[in-house]
Amino acid sequence: MANNNYQQNQQNGVKNKIKNTAGAAFHAVHDALEATENAAMNAVDQTAKAVRNVTNRNNNQQ
Repeated sequence: MANNNYQQNQQNGVKNKIKNTAGAAFHAVHDALEATENAAMNAVDQTAKAVRNVTNRNNNQQ
């Protein structure tokens, strides 16, 4: 009986370690995706700003 409890505890420990590692990996990937999204949106914003500046400059020259 004690051996069964020991094995069950060992299995639970391994299961929890796998779960925690998978959770940490998921969060790392999620954070990386958010950082990529932020960088992409900043690039879009800067491009829009540059286009707006060029358009305004051209409108002022006419």
